[in-house]
Amino acid sequence: MTPPITRPRWRFAAFGLLLAAVVLPAAPARAADDREIRFEVTAAVSAHARLPGDGRVDVGTSRSSARQLLLASTDEEGGGTHLGHADYNFDGYQDLATRATLGQVNEAVTVYLYEPASGQFRTLAAPAGAHISCAGFWSLIPDPATRTLTSSCRSGPMWYSDVYRYQVDRVYLYRSMRGAMLDTARLAPVLDLGVAGDGDPEILTVWSTWDVAGKRVDSAIWDAFDPPLEDAPLPGRSASVVPDKLQLYSRAGDTVTRRYLRKGDRVELLDEAEGWLQLRYHNPRHGPVLGWVKLPPNG
Repeated sequence: MTPPITRPRWRFAAFGLLLAAVVLPAAPARAADDREIRFEVTAAVSAHARLPGDGRVDVGTSRSSARQLLLASTDEEGGGTHLGHADYNFDGYQDLATRATLGQVNEAVTVYLYEPASGQFRTLAAPAGAHISCAGFWSLIPDPATRTLTSSCRSGPMWYSDVYRYQVDRVYLYRSMRGAMLDTARLAPVLDLGVAGDGDPEILTVWSTWDVAGKRVDSAIWDAFDPPLEDAPLPGRSASVVPDKLQLYSRAGDTVTRRYLRKGDRVELLDEAEGWLQLRYHNPRHGPVLGWVKLPPNG
């Protein structure tokens, strides 16, 4: 089974390349027998969770004799679920999670946040939206250093990632990706990326940063194997201008412009749109200059 993908991905099937080694923080802890686990929520509170086999998780803590029955992640046959724990909201308390492998590589995750006020666990709702690649949580990994949650799934030949952050007690999409094929042979007449001319095409990714309201803050083309997690403005893939003059348009699809870049100018790649690339040039006198360049046609 393939996780739901919220945007069309047919454009990238022709790559024939698999992004299978995204660099991410270490996975959350699992017990040797992970259908029943005991763990410390804090030094003063312990938890016991088990999987009865009916698609739910039975969990309780040392604070009360009462127990909760919560829906668990399950595979197509309703089994194959595993328990684990980690601090998923970075509040110092260990939270519970259920994981179930769907297909060969995708792992659905349900997170139950521990609420210290009530002593109970609450299911963490996964956001929805047009810019999310993987509907739900998949292979979810928390990163305390950046206070982010990274969800990753595979669809066809490609891996995709969504990076989430917290706003009070809910998560929102903080950073998203979409694949872009960087054909170095096609780019060579206009941009030099510093790679061998006979090398394989690079698969880079357009990473976008979003605010709490869902507004895109910035975007940049960057390494697909190294998802950017820091707050700093996204750096774009570096390149230098090849022709003596390279016309720089205000928008993709424009036909008239007075602006141009000169041979040797260093630029950053920010976005792509059907044969156009958005660039950023740092003008020594006027600061950052944004614009679009038209790529030579294929073939």
